[in-house]
Amino acid sequence: MNADKIISQFQQRFTGAPTIVRSPGRINLIGEHTDYNYGLVLPAAIDKEIILLLAANGTNSCNVYSCDMQEQATFSLDDLTRSPHNWANYIIGVVHQLLDHGCQVQGFDCVFGGDIPIGAGLSSSAALECGIGFGLNELWDLGLNKLQIVRFAQQAESDFVGVNCGIMDQFANMHGKFGQIIQLDCRSLEYRNVEVDFTGHYLLLLNTNVKHQLGNSEYNIRRMECEAGVKKLQEAFPQIHSLRDCSLGMLDPLDELNDPVIRQRCEYVIEENQRVVKGCEDLKSGDFEAFGEKMYACHEGLSHKYQVSCKELDVLVDLTRDMPQVLGARMMGGGFGGCTINLIKESSVQELITHIGQGYTQATGREMVPYQVKIAEGTSLKECSIAN
Repeated sequence: MNADKIISQFQQRFTGAPTIVRSPGRINLIGEHTDYNYGLVLPAAIDKEIILLLAANGTNSCNVYSCDMQEQATFSLDDLTRSPHNWANYIIGVVHQLLDHGCQVQGFDCVFGGDIPIGAGLSSSAALECGIGFGLNELWDLGLNKLQIVRFAQQAESDFVGVNCGIMDQFANMHGKFGQIIQLDCRSLEYRNVEVDFTGHYLLLLNTNVKHQLGNSEYNIRRMECEAGVKKLQEAFPQIHSLRDCSLGMLDPLDELNDPVIRQRCEYVIEENQRVVKGCEDLKSGDFEAFGEKMYACHEGLSHKYQVSCKELDVLVDLTRDMPQVLGARMMGGGFGGCTINLIKESSVQELITHIGQGYTQATGREMVPYQVKIAEGTSLKECSIAN
C-alpha cells in the first residue's frame, strides 16, 4: 500500500496535521537465533516499510487504524490491557513501556499500512513497534535516543505480546543505513555499519506463504533450552554467562543431562556465532561464494540441530542447491514458515524464480512469492505533501 492511500485513510478518519514516519522491515544475512543468546548477527534494514501517520487528539484515548487489516483499535491510556486485535498489542505494549518510564504520552490518532509481508520473517512487528516509538517521540518531543526506542520496543514484544525476543530486529530497524549491513554484538550492543558492494548480485527473498501457529511458542522454548544448557555449563565453567562465552569443546558437561536436544541447540548457537565472524569477513572481501556456503551451513543447523525449519522452507532451500546462479540460501527469521533469503548472481533472476516456483508448487501444492530487496535506511521521518 502506497503512502497516498494511507494519507487518504487518515484524512477520512481523523483531523489534524500528522507526523509521518517510515519504518522498514529487516533481513538478516546470517546469525539466526543468536541474538537472545547474546551472540553476533548481520542484519540490515530493507526497502519494504510501514508508513505511520500520527496526530494528537486532545483526549486520553488512542485510536489506531490498520490499513492492511482494515481494522481499528481504540484504547485508553488509563487502561492498557490486551486488545482482541493482535496487531494492536504491539502498539499498546510500546505505549505501556513509555508511560512506565515516565514519558508524557497523551492521546493520539494513528493510521498505518505498508508493504512488509506479514508473517514472512521480515519483522513487521519490530517495524510497527519502532515506528510507533519513533513517531510518539517526535510527536511529544520525548527526547529519546535510538537505543532507548529499541529497548522499549523489545520489552513491549517480550512483556506485553509474550514473545521473549532478542534485540536484533528492533536494532536493525532503527540503526539501518543505505547500502550497509550491521555487524552487531548483541551482548555489548557495539556495532559497525559495514558497506558491502553487492554489484552483480541480488538478495532474493522467497516466501513460503506458510506461518505455522507453533512459531511463537517454539521460539520461547528454544530460548529456555539454551538457558538450561548455560545453567548446566556454569557448574563446570562458572565464568560463563551465555553461549557466547562457550566453545564447542566446553559442551561435554551437557551429556550429564541425558538430553541430546539441549546439546544440539547449544552446538548450533556456538557454530552460528563462528559463521557470523567468518561470514562478515567474506562479505567485506567480496567472497560471495564463501559466504553462500555459510548460508547453506546455517540452514542445515537451523533445520536439524535447532529444529525451527519446516518442510516448505527446506524445499525452497533444496531447490537451489544445484543452481549455479544461487550462491547461498537459508531460512530467515523465527522459523516454521516465512521466507528464505537467497544470495544470487544478477543474471537469469526471472528464470530462477520461475524454476523454483514450479518446483515448490509441485512439492508442496503452494505458491511461492518472490521479493527482490535492497538495503535501506532505518526508521525516519518521511517527507509527504498533504493536501488540505
